[in-house]
Amino acid sequence: MIGIHGIVFAYQKRNNLQELVSMRASASVPFGGRYRAIDFAISNLVNAGAKDVGVLVQERYQSLLDHIGTGKDFDLSKKRGGLRILPPFSIRDGHGSDTFRGKMEALCGVRSYIADIRQEYVVMMDGDLVTNLPLRQIVDNHIKSDADITVVCGNDSFYVDSGTYFQTDETGRVNDVLYNIHTPRGRRGLEVYILSKKLLLEIVDDCLSHDKYSLRRDVLQAKKDELVIKTYVWNGFAAQVRSVKEYFERSMQLLNPAIRKELFCEERPIRAKSADKSSAYLAPGGSIHNSLIADGCSVAGTVENSILFPGVVVEKGAVVRNSVLFKETYVGERSETAFVIADKRVSLSAGSTIIGSASYPIAIAKESKI
Repeated sequence: MIGIHGIVFAYQKRNNLQELVSMRASASVPFGGRYRAIDFAISNLVNAGAKDVGVLVQERYQSLLDHIGTGKDFDLSKKRGGLRILPPFSIRDGHGSDTFRGKMEALCGVRSYIADIRQEYVVMMDGDLVTNLPLRQIVDNHIKSDADITVVCGNDSFYVDSGTYFQTDETGRVNDVLYNIHTPRGRRGLEVYILSKKLLLEIVDDCLSHDKYSLRRDVLQAKKDELVIKTYVWNGFAAQVRSVKEYFERSMQLLNPAIRKELFCEERPIRAKSADKSSAYLAPGGSIHNSLIADGCSVAGTVENSILFPGVVVEKGAVVRNSVLFKETYVGERSETAFVIADKRVSLSAGSTIIGSASYPIAIAKESKI
């Protein structure tokens, strides 16, 4: 099996996530009751056989560092290689505090790291993509094909207003790359790219010498006729956690057993940091319906169609419906929440009521007291 190297872009802050990214990058946003978004990217790579993974960070990454640590939970804690955090710095003099203008600028900043990659092929993906790809199969297909770059795309139901879209000819080769379009056409990219280390270095050097910084504009679009770019279409569940509304909708989809079975399939396990909590407790008189309840939770009230992360407490008489409550959120007696996303250690006092809607779920900032 030919070796692959993983590069995860984990520096982005998606402003549409509002309070959920006030203290963290989008790759560090909790998802699914016990995971962070980046767990899916790293697990995809490890399941495909990657022994080395570099994680590009820039700002608000302390939460990410606390979560992934040395990579031990992903079997990437090694004396040589394994998990590497690629620290933030800019290649532009005097602008070290600026955010990266694009993926190529981020890659140019770690050019020496890329040059030392031991594997022949590189898989690059965003840290806030929640999916479980048959990535080894996709890599093998890329190696057997004549493609210079393989782009993983979602199915038609994945369309959203923004993103990069790829149109192909009858041979499957990309002949047009589109973005910032009002009427989506072609296939929407999932921001997963497979290419050789040799080609990646050539592209990085070209961008570095010409002050180019955008992967989609300066590489995918500008070189679509020069390079053979092909797509691989993934018809399974895929969520890019980029707005409060999308986060809520995608979280609620996990209450569907068929989607959970696909996302957390046994043959490609999703790894995560252990919560180190006792079993969940359902008190006499409490009730839980169609919900995901993590270890360490205590429910004395009513929980319906909701996702509770470790350590959440729902007191007697409280009602939690259609909500996502992050770690150690406290819901006081006779409180009611609906269509709410509460960040870590939010405290809702007794008798409080917070109700959003499916179209406009309410996000509550970390450690808020209401």
